[in-house]
Amino acid sequence: MEEPKISTRPSICFRPINPSDLERLEQIHRDIFPIRYESEFFQNVVNGGDILSWAAVDRSRPDGLSDELIGFVTAKIGPAKETEISDLIRYDSCKGEETLVYILTLGVVESYRKRGIAKLLIKEVIKYACSIPACRGVYLHVIAHNSPAIRLYKRMSFRCVRRLHGFYIINGQHFDSFLFVYFINGSRSPCSPFDLVVFILNYMRSGIKSVTSRLTMKHEEKGLKWLKCKDMTRCLLPTQNKRNLASERASSGYDYV
Repeated sequence: MEEPKISTRPSICFRPINPSDLERLEQIHRDIFPIRYESEFFQNVVNGGDILSWAAVDRSRPDGLSDELIGFVTAKIGPAKETEISDLIRYDSCKGEETLVYILTLGVVESYRKRGIAKLLIKEVIKYACSIPACRGVYLHVIAHNSPAIRLYKRMSFRCVRRLHGFYIINGQHFDSFLFVYFINGSRSPCSPFDLVVFILNYMRSGIKSVTSRLTMKHEEKGLKWLKCKDMTRCLLPTQNKRNLASERASSGYDYV
């Protein structure tokens, strides 16, 4: 696909995806994602089925291209109790059946990346979710080696709550996924497993440093010479290996992160 040229001052606007976007939407998905989506998915998106969608366009583009897709996000809303994070939601019986919005796909063509468009698209989804009183959050999966996306979600206050082993299958290979959640409308995980692990690690680290400091002071007073590690954190805590991940769902167990 030929990359669109960007004007000096792009004017990014958002609108729903419609039937005229079908071919362009399919092409961008083929270019961006390592898996192939069924035609039924695209038909559902462009015809406004049960999939929500937002298209990003650049109104400053000439030659009749001002309404052509340069980015998109698709999502789906459903009952919170039927999702894989139902155990992390703080429910309010006064609000009736509570829901969650799940981001299905998110993408921006290469020439328009690093301009904050993906962030703006996610904000559109969050704004929509916040407008529904019974909605408790927005969640998504991300392949672990997609570091730019992971940094974006963290900057936007999404919380990483789980690691799912073998969630994606690409070319016969299994890859892991991280699960991120953005809690809204007063919902918040009372204490996610991820928070608990971080708390325990920080507590252990501070405890080890405290004990080490006391021992060092005590032996220095006695005139004993101790060999110290130049970097206590690196010596006492194992480094975490980088993880690899990707996109077609597989039924596997998960670990907390």
